[in-house]
Amino acid sequence: MMDVISMHQAKSSLSQLVARAEKGETILIGAYGKVQAKIVAKDYSDAPKKKIGVLAGKLHIPEDFDQSLSDDVLAEFEGKE
Repeated sequence: MMDVISMHQAKSSLSQLVARAEKGETILIGAYGKVQAKIVAKDYSDAPKKKIGVLAGKLHIPEDFDQSLSDDVLAEFEGKE
């Protein structure tokens, strides 16, 4: 478990604590060991990160994947031949 930084210590070293949070550390602040607040990086999210899982490293995306489709391919998608 992370250490809880006292309010007094947090007040006197806020800029250092923010710098640590900016580097990815979660800073817990409170009194008598009880967490009352936390400092996290600006882009922090409690939401779990989604992972590709079983497909990780198995997919290949060609360089031209976002190129416009040719007219004949578009015609097939639209049901025109």
